[in-house]
Amino acid sequence: MPELPEVETIKSTLNELVIGRKIKDVEIRWANIIKYPEDTVQFKHLLLGQAIHNVNRKGKFLLFELDDYILVSHLRMEGKYGLFDASEPLSKHTHVIFFFGDGKQLRYNDVRKFGTMHLFTKGQELLEKPLNQLGPDPFEATFTLDYFYEKVHKSERNIKSILLDQSVIAGLGNIYVDETLFKAGVLPTRKGSELTKKEVEDIQLYAKETLEQAVAQGGTTIRSYVNSQGEIGMFQQELFVYGQENKECKHCGSPIVKTRVAGRGTHICVNCQS
Repeated sequence: MPELPEVETIKSTLNELVIGRKIKDVEIRWANIIKYPEDTVQFKHLLLGQAIHNVNRKGKFLLFELDDYILVSHLRMEGKYGLFDASEPLSKHTHVIFFFGDGKQLRYNDVRKFGTMHLFTKGQELLEKPLNQLGPDPFEATFTLDYFYEKVHKSERNIKSILLDQSVIAGLGNIYVDETLFKAGVLPTRKGSELTKKEVEDIQLYAKETLEQAVAQGGTTIRSYVNSQGEIGMFQQELFVYGQENKECKHCGSPIVKTRVAGRGTHICVNCQS
């Protein structure tokens, strides 16, 4: 699943590809992707003639800023956007097509068909699901230590579950949670209520630092992730624990262990984390 760095990279590449383009037509080939309005005919009608002015991001969501609307898109497991010439053949996994007046098409491809799209009048997108359920983005000023410590300290859940909870912090997923906890020296099984304020501060620091480094590398490509220009990320070369099971820890030489925490495959160094 694309996490914050991958979605940030996709946002940046989309801004290079689609800014200023006007939507001439829309073809919806898999209706279940359209969540609001549920009437796909209305969804299409509202988009006709709308120009794309900017692509933003909140957590793992892309926000297409149009003349009158905000299109909120979540890629889920395998969603991808790409700009194509109309003459290029369609993939069997192309499910939504935005036609532009110059013969180009923005195509949304999704092998698993789990992605979602919501279309809101400008100003309503943050007041409605799904965005109104999100906690602060790690790069937002509202992601303060006081806020984060309060959320963590009052929870009896393990810290990995807390970090994966998008209502607490938006954007973190399995890869960057494992990397953050390794750098902070904290086992993912530790209860939030047991962590010291210094440990929570370290987690906050390394979460932001890890995400910044991953964004600079264009994200992490483990399986199929590419940006909207078809380029893979490179941060996988910098990973300390995620996907490194049985390899030597880069800090202490102990083997990286893969276990299961919060229902997710989880990578740790039992020597460096406690």
